[in-house]
Amino acid sequence: MPDVIPAKAGIQNGWFSGFPIKSGMTANKKNMATSKQKLRWKRVVLKLSGETFGGKGRFGLDADAVRYIAAEVKAAADLGVQVAIVVGGGNFIRGEKLSQIGIDRATADYMGMLGTIMNAMALQSMLETKGLYTRVMSTITAIHVAEPFIRRRAIRHLEKGRVVIFSGGTGSPYFSTDTAAALRASEINAEAILKATNVAGVYEEDPKQNHKAKLLKEIDAMDVVRRGLRVMDLTAVTLARENRIPVIVFDAFQKGNLKRILQGEKIGSEVK
Repeated sequence: MPDVIPAKAGIQNGWFSGFPIKSGMTANKKNMATSKQKLRWKRVVLKLSGETFGGKGRFGLDADAVRYIAAEVKAAADLGVQVAIVVGGGNFIRGEKLSQIGIDRATADYMGMLGTIMNAMALQSMLETKGLYTRVMSTITAIHVAEPFIRRRAIRHLEKGRVVIFSGGTGSPYFSTDTAAALRASEINAEAILKATNVAGVYEEDPKQNHKAKLLKEIDAMDVVRRGLRVMDLTAVTLARENRIPVIVFDAFQKGNLKRILQGEKIGSEVK
């Protein structure tokens, strides 16, 4: 698919028409400085729920929320981190709820997958206004707006400094986008999954119901399963554990959290 980034944006990121600019052609001291910063991980998967696109759980698409997310991703990409993003679609459709009103569960889940493509397109557009190269990949065939998911191509995009947005979930019904995040992280050899939420992290109880609920800074994946904590679904937690990928749960709406996590600060909760 052709690049749709303005030439100015491409030059700012060290790329023009998809080809790297030789180091002798640029002397960007800022980029040199950030490249020397100590980063905790070099490649991560950022998991964004559909509710995040609605703006703290609201229904539909909130342009301000998407713009805010794009700014946070831009700050992360400027550090030199390879960022892949898995998006949910719950701000449009939740397959599980649709199945409760009479729609076949598999059909309802596929409808939800289409919602993730819409979120991915919205995020792609916002990221490009900030000068980032992006690619949307989908497990659901939508060749006019997204590339099909091909593992090696996704890795190559990341190596070239592009932000890759994975949509369509796993491509199969009955699996959540959390599971898709764990699956994609395993496939592209990501070093961590960063799960953005609208709370500070993982609590012993629902903090919305019990304001005194204790925040768990660190927790073992098996403890998550045993205690029934609603961090990610069990399939996602198990898959991440088997592939030794830590999961960081953090508040997406606390400005700068994503960047600080990548720089090594202990923010939110870590599922080891």
